[in-house]
Amino acid sequence: MGGLIFLGLIGAVIFFAISVYNALVTLRNHFKNAFSQIDVQLQRRYELIPNLVEAVKAYLGHEKETLTQVIAARNQAASLEKALAQNAGNAEAMAKFAQAEGVLTGALGKLMAVSEAYPDLKANTTIQNLMEELKTTENRVGFARQAFNDAVMVYNIEREKFPNSLVAAFGNFQQALPLEISHVEAREPVRISF
Repeated sequence: MGGLIFLGLIGAVIFFAISVYNALVTLRNHFKNAFSQIDVQLQRRYELIPNLVEAVKAYLGHEKETLTQVIAARNQAASLEKALAQNAGNAEAMAKFAQAEGVLTGALGKLMAVSEAYPDLKANTTIQNLMEELKTTENRVGFARQAFNDAVMVYNIEREKFPNSLVAAFGNFQQALPLEISHVEAREPVRISF
């Protein structure tokens, strides 16, 4: 009789461990899916930026350094984002990507500030349309980032609870990092006013 009770307890522990493991897998996949939503919006953003720079080039020819900074920052962020999309749980890649996004947002802000001085630029409908698309995309990125960060928080909470933490350690469930932009000014959406 004692052997059956012991086997029952072992079975309950195994069932519990499997349940926790499966829940953590589900939550990890949920935050990875949430990052893929950011990926979609960022790809749209990365495609808009060169079009915007090209359209603005004629008006800001003497601001070549600003335009070069925007394109370089865009290329760096896009490259890091592509690598991160393969493994949204990689903390080091997330930190590098967040820093690159902060630099890109700062460069876009500088471009917007410089372009304020050009009335012809403000009147150009192509540029206005690109700016509106970029503004809409920035809002979508913000919402997708919020959903991702919420999914990361839920995953990390479940991962850290006891006794879930034992299963998490055994199953090699690493802590996930939220996507936080490193520069304070970059936390705000890009200001576009044409």
